[in-house]
Amino acid sequence: MSSRLIGVGVGPGDPELVTVKGVNALRAADVVVVPVMAAPDGTAGAERGRAEATVLHYVPAEKVVRVAFALNERTDRGRREAAWDVAGERVAQLLTQVDTVAFATIGDPNVYSTFTYLAHTVGELVPGTVVETVPGITAMQDLAARSGAVLTEGTEPLTLVPVTAGSAVLKDALAGPGTVVAYKFGRQAAEVAEALRETGRLEDAVWGSALGLAEESVRPAAELAGEPLPYLSTLIAPARRDGGRGGKL
Repeated sequence: MSSRLIGVGVGPGDPELVTVKGVNALRAADVVVVPVMAAPDGTAGAERGRAEATVLHYVPAEKVVRVAFALNERTDRGRREAAWDVAGERVAQLLTQVDTVAFATIGDPNVYSTFTYLAHTVGELVPGTVVETVPGITAMQDLAARSGAVLTEGTEPLTLVPVTAGSAVLKDALAGPGTVVAYKFGRQAAEVAEALRETGRLEDAVWGSALGLAEESVRPAAELAGEPLPYLSTLIAPARRDGGRGGKL
């Protein structure tokens, strides 16, 4: 039988938001791999990541294996790719010992997830590996629920922008007609606030971080003072709605 690598989305942080299918996949796997921040020497850091903290609500610690990723590296592509290679080799090694490895990722494994790079690397190292994914609740869905922001109505488009792509991409999206969601904008909080002001989208926008955790913060974007925010911050700028109920149908 072929080895199986399953990317399991475990949501933004609240363990109650892991789906039943996700829990079943984690428990059925022989090993559950979790990504952690790489130390300067490339090894797994000592700090428990959000995915691991969520997974430990459902599987015993002895089943969990930490794998280091350069999760916060944005400029040194060589360091990022070296981390992908090392992580892929570690998981490939595990797949020679067990039948099924689950990789737990915050959010969804098909939305800006390290699982994409891992699956690509493992597929080259262990040809024939069956790769599957289990969807997870995303940060934008959780923030919408916690803040009361409606993501889409009727024919409105929804645009998801990683602010790491640059503030110009965000401004272009905000100039459009639909709801805009921004990910990974903590370090560029001042630029995001300015883009919202320039496009007239500040008043109804909301941001959140550490959703579902003790340090959770959900606030109006108008309160953004320009100071850096946690890297995994999420912004929702709802579409302009002035047509009453069903106005966008």
